[in-house]
Amino acid sequence: MSENPTATRSRSGSTATVYGYPRQGPHRQLKKAVEAYWAGRSNADTLLAAARDLRLQRLTDMREAGLDEVPSNDFSLYDHVLDTAWMLGAIPRRHVDAVPDVRTPAGRLDRYFAMARGAAIVAPLEMTKWFDTNYHYLVPELGEDTVFVLDPSKPLAEFLEAKTAGVITRPVILGPLTFLQLAKAAPGRNAQFDPLTLLERIVPLYAELLGRLHQAGAQWVQIDEPILVIDQPAAVLAQVDHVYRTLAAIKDRPKLLLATYFDQLGDALPVLAATEIDGLAMDFTGPAAANLIHLTAIGGLPGKRLVAGIIDGRNIWRTDLTEAFNTLAALRGLADQVDVAASCSLLHVPIDLALERNLDPQIGTWLAFARQKLDEITLLAAGFDAARRTTVAELMASETRLVERAHSPIVFVDAVRRRAAAVTDADLHRTGRYPQRHIAQQSHLVLPALPTTTIGSFPQTSELRRARALLRSGQIDANTYDEAMRAEIRSVIAQQTDLGLDVLVHGEPERNDMVQYFAEQLTGFLATTDGWVQSYGTRYIRPPIIVGDVSRPAPMTVQWATYAQSLTAAPVKGMLTGPVTMLAWSFVRDDLPLADTARQVALALRDEVQDLQAAGITVIQVDEPALRETLPLRAAGRAEYLKWAVEAFRLTTSGADDETQIHTHMCYAEFDDILPTIAEMDADVISLEAARSDMAIVKNFAAAGYPNDIGPGVWDIHSPRVPATEEIAARLARIVKEFPPERLWVNPDCGLKTRGYREVQASLSNMVAATTTVRTQLG
Repeated sequence: MSENPTATRSRSGSTATVYGYPRQGPHRQLKKAVEAYWAGRSNADTLLAAARDLRLQRLTDMREAGLDEVPSNDFSLYDHVLDTAWMLGAIPRRHVDAVPDVRTPAGRLDRYFAMARGAAIVAPLEMTKWFDTNYHYLVPELGEDTVFVLDPSKPLAEFLEAKTAGVITRPVILGPLTFLQLAKAAPGRNAQFDPLTLLERIVPLYAELLGRLHQAGAQWVQIDEPILVIDQPAAVLAQVDHVYRTLAAIKDRPKLLLATYFDQLGDALPVLAATEIDGLAMDFTGPAAANLIHLTAIGGLPGKRLVAGIIDGRNIWRTDLTEAFNTLAALRGLADQVDVAASCSLLHVPIDLALERNLDPQIGTWLAFARQKLDEITLLAAGFDAARRTTVAELMASETRLVERAHSPIVFVDAVRRRAAAVTDADLHRTGRYPQRHIAQQSHLVLPALPTTTIGSFPQTSELRRARALLRSGQIDANTYDEAMRAEIRSVIAQQTDLGLDVLVHGEPERNDMVQYFAEQLTGFLATTDGWVQSYGTRYIRPPIIVGDVSRPAPMTVQWATYAQSLTAAPVKGMLTGPVTMLAWSFVRDDLPLADTARQVALALRDEVQDLQAAGITVIQVDEPALRETLPLRAAGRAEYLKWAVEAFRLTTSGADDETQIHTHMCYAEFDDILPTIAEMDADVISLEAARSDMAIVKNFAAAGYPNDIGPGVWDIHSPRVPATEEIAARLARIVKEFPPERLWVNPDCGLKTRGYREVQASLSNMVAATTTVRTQLG
């Protein structure tokens, strides 16, 4: 392989590249290697060797696909924001104390994973969503006394690793402004502390890193600043100007490519254009298509390189090549060099469509996973004139696919469209208001103060996964499988009864994933077999694909909920995934407004709510953990989104009687800016992630005058540590001072499917004991 990254530049002069590529390997090798290390089945050397092999395979795959320039340092064992915190020495004291010796690879890995997952009695970093995606990042903890120390070993090692293999890569570094704006004040510190005040401390470290990469032979470095697609005040834009003038002024440095994605740049565009950075990577898909208008308005980027993200890196539909070529043609002349890329890292899409074993061949022609997007990028970079014969054929095929989709009976269902059009305002409201519903539900359910419950799922054991695999392979029949699920439900109900929980769940043993389970039973959805996408750490999901209009052919959860209810006198929750989350955690249609699809899904779920209620289930949880993460990044688009999102939830739940208690659940996002919207959803009870943020959300809900019940999570289930009874009791004692106790529930942060039964039983036992203590204190 040539060491010149532009040696194979396409004949039109455009370079084909990407900002990042999936990490896990085609068969989730990274997940298996990391979890083997955690379980003690392998050592540090084995894990690091497996990671190196994956990186080199990714490098080969991207080069063989025809990319002219490939990234490095976009790989991570857990999370790239965590990697940046490590690189800058932003390691909390508790994690240093937990793993004091990092002179060995095992020591470094153990401290790194302690930050990610916690260790013994040490809590991990908080986790939240990466912009408006379903990827989670670890939130850096900073304070006025934070001392930054550069550790450039990872980006340097991965650059040199590729260089040894014969490829000069473009190292990817998370930018200083994004890193600081994604950080938060360390627990116990000044909550009003602004991490951006530390900017002058870390810019010299970035300058040093650029110098080290230049010495190693890097020609270009990509600095990711996606935070700039969010509305920024003038003071921050002035800091943008200062930082990038400072870094561009370094004498001996690689060329700088500043990358943004997920939305339009807005006011940050002219600021960046005026600096001496060498290139700008921009998104030109979806709402970011406006970047073309804005770029034209400022006269383009003379003297600079433009990397144009014209292939959608967040969705799986094949590109409309005619439209993409038109966009590319409009960009020519707006910069000295216009190159072609996906709109963002391909981390957010599955690796390879060729891995799908049971895909309808026609639908397969409509789709492009990461590997297929590389082909689209190289085709567009080659240019129409340089590859005329191939390009004309591809253009014709692209137009044929678009026509097929538009007229397919899979896509357009008249009955679904007519039902959605007939929805009225009355369909969006419960019969009674919350105060009268609260009285009716208390009379019906007879719950104690601070009622205890869980979010829904219990551990997904190897036996459950094996039963699903045997059913798929035909080695057991549906009756045998159903009996295995009923046995697990009996066990889960018995455990909760013994623990003394007040509102029970059936444990969801039959569900592989909270979205996929429903997608497999709704028309209009397509489930994949190997479309794995990283959610966080070693947690991978297979987002379904919404290919057409959505409806519910038959009840989806009623048999399991009613069976569980038959085993106990305590109320059992029916468990559904809400319409916004169904969209957010799926690959959505690009031929229908999201609001229209949300209404279709809401109507399907409304039918399920009414069937559950008719079957005697009077506590029903409709989870919407993705409502906040799907909020448009720019303020201008938020009011419209929140309107249809709230309407979709209320359409789902408004058919419930006053005595039926509607719960919802949200987690791992910042809720302060949408508290009025959460109130408008009018759920009787909302459960929330709160443990990692030290219960701060309760004070915020109280200050906002939230009118209904809340259940702030008192146990962080994303960490393997078991919280002590005293720890949970202390949290409860704090929150009963902040929020009316008669409207408080006690629950974990999230579902328990990723945890083991031993820690679940211990943690729930401690949670119930802590609740009993606080109930006694309340009298």
